Amino acid sequence: MKKILVSTGGGDCPGLNAVIRGIVKSAREHGGYEVWGSMEAFNGILLDPPDIVKLTNKKVAGIHTKGGTIIRTTNKGNPLEFPVTQADGSVKRIDRTAELVKKIKKRGFDAVISIGGDGSQNISLALAEKGLNIVGVPKTIDNDLYATDRTFGFQTAVEIATDCFDRLVTTAESHHRTIIMEVMGRDAGWIALHTAIAGGAEICLIPEIPYDIQKVVKKINKRYKKGKGFANIVIAEGAKAIGGEVVGSKSKEVGDTHIKLGGVANLLRHQLEEAGCAGQVRATVLGHVQRGGTPSAFDRVLATSMGVKAFNMVLNKNYGQMVAYKNHELTTVSLEEAVSQYNHVSTDHYLIETAKMMGVSFGD
Repeated sequence: MKKILVSTGGGDCPGLNAVIRGIVKSAREHGGYEVWGSMEAFNGILLDPPDIVKLTNKKVAGIHTKGGTIIRTTNKGNPLEFPVTQADGSVKRIDRTAELVKKIKKRGFDAVISIGGDGSQNISLALAEKGLNIVGVPKTIDNDLYATDRTFGFQTAVEIATDCFDRLVTTAESHHRTIIMEVMGRDAGWIALHTAIAGGAEICLIPEIPYDIQKVVKKINKRYKKGKGFANIVIAEGAKAIGGEVVGSKSKEVGDTHIKLGGVANLLRHQLEEAGCAGQVRATVLGHVQRGGTPSAFDRVLATSMGVKAFNMVLNKNYGQMVAYKNHELTTVSLEEAVSQYNHVSTDHYLIETAKMMGVSFGD
């Protein structure tokens, strides 16, 4: 019987379980395939003995409504730069991709389906170049993967952020305050932009448009002078002032090379207060609440469809490719194309124009 190994890497995301279920159920319907999961990304297969689990129909029953991933995930243990502690206590990073490919093949897996964002798909590309039969599925709430119009998890994150924003609008109005809400997105402003339009924000600050603090203050003070008495701001975690830097810190955990973004809302609060912003200013950081919980109906459908598509790609030996959602259709793109660029918000995007025509300020 043929065997497929599934991996979920990077941050958790609403819809991961729906992808897994889509793969397992379509493999069962087709017959002749076993599906296994590598626990905590590829770390599971690298362990000795390996930590892998057989994904049966019973195992995946009903999981499409649950957040997270039943095979867990991690930001640590990149096989391209795997951390190995030396005798003197220092940490050396080594490339274990050749070893990983060997272990996967030794276990009798015919193909791998890697569910993850840009970092995970860069790993997928490296493994494909070493001869592994691998297929990618795009996953991220940030919607920052190039070559696909939408990634599952993004819609859920926007809906959560919008719901939270709606609640902050009422408290801002009640207390005549300016409230800043910080959302995720890393170096892309998609979540912030969608939330600002959906929630009716006065100001939206995103990484792609560095802001002038004086222009932000001017926008807020104008609202107070007109008698509105309050203002609401959405700021992406990767946003920065003109000439400034992103707010974040390097992880102290071994194996995690990501810069941990967060805290820009509080920085903006101090900047506004020092610049003479009218009214009291408060900041709220949504953080990981955007990534947890039940995926929206849209994300369940998209994730399930992507899981089925990934299995069909394995069935047709369409390796070295990633599932992509383009023009409301599922298609495939090469892994090279998938990671060739970062999906920033273009400054001439129609949603930027929409927001500006609605009076939203980007601080530019």
